[in-house]
Amino acid sequence: MTAPILAVEEIFTSYGLSQVLFGVSLKVGAGECVCLLGRNGVGKTTTMRSIMGLTPPREGRVMWKGSDVSGKQPYQIADLGIGFVPEDRRIFADLTVWENLDVAARSRGGNSRWTLEKVFDLFPKLRELVDRQGGFLSGGEQQMLTIARTLMGNPELLLLDEPSEGLAPLVVDHLKAQIARLKRDGLTILLAEQNVDFCLDLADRVYVLEKGRIRYEGSVAAFREDDTVRAQYLAL
Repeated sequence: MTAPILAVEEIFTSYGLSQVLFGVSLKVGAGECVCLLGRNGVGKTTTMRSIMGLTPPREGRVMWKGSDVSGKQPYQIADLGIGFVPEDRRIFADLTVWENLDVAARSRGGNSRWTLEKVFDLFPKLRELVDRQGGFLSGGEQQMLTIARTLMGNPELLLLDEPSEGLAPLVVDHLKAQIARLKRDGLTILLAEQNVDFCLDLADRVYVLEKGRIRYEGSVAAFREDDTVRAQYLAL
């Protein structure tokens, strides 16, 4: 692995009195696609929210390029170069596709790599729907818009939380191809999923989360050969 740009170090995160994460640690190197695998409800979304400062960990650290960002507000973490695509998409239903994208546009240190034309090249369907309100898009179209909107902020790291959930198989295949393209272009990705095949076709390394703890970490090749881990923690 290359030197990590993101390092999650022994984080413990709770919602009120309900503790969800118990000492979770993971690392993501520049240019990697790392997958956080696990069944529904094991803490994948909480891990993502902890990284973004939406549900700050009560213990442990989130390190971004060597600096502790654990106490920062979500907008400050986003400004540092981390983009978050949430599980529930959170598009602006009353705004058009163009307006959703335009409101999110940011340059970072003079870098405006992602423009409207670039995201339309990645998701040509959005060009056809540019004047349609977000609330009238299909689930797959909304997922494309959410990813495109996040890219308009020109992030260095993209957090994708359950991007394939609830989508038709053909849409999932298309989305996987576009995420693979982002990876080939050098974008660093942390992907939380319970769809194992979706993950393994994209990731370089895998972490398996179960009951708020990391139970496995390794390369995709090693994970594919480990039937015991897949059967025990993912019921495959």
